[in-house]
Amino acid sequence: QVQLVESGGGLVQAGGSLRLSCAASGRIFRSLGWFRQAPGKEREFVAAITWSGDITYYADSVKGRFTISRDNAKNTMYLQMSSLKPEDTAVYYCAAATLIRGLRTYDYDYWGQGTQVTVSS
Repeated sequence: QVQLVESGGGLVQAGGSLRLSCAASGRIFRSLGWFRQAPGKEREFVAAITWSGDITYYADSVKGRFTISRDNAKNTMYLQMSSLKPEDTAVYYCAAATLIRGLRTYDYDYWGQGTQVTVSS
């Protein structure tokens, strides 16, 4: 049974940092990604990483502030978020794909339950 479990969300002041984790189990995933959804908005791509960890992708809005990584020995993916802004406030979702297709929501096969990140100004 595939499971993706996010953790690490919370409330932080603007300029602060948080690290999200996503523990994956059930099968091997070729690509893992982070998406986020703010109230009243569509779910949007944040970052993605291949199974080997040698290729990463970032949305322009987070480039230079967020870093995605993974530890295959622990089957865990991370999102280190720094210099957080109020507009980063959203529910963050971990997503996994059995094949490398793209960076859109429909390119991913499995989703976590989400973790809330709130950045106060």
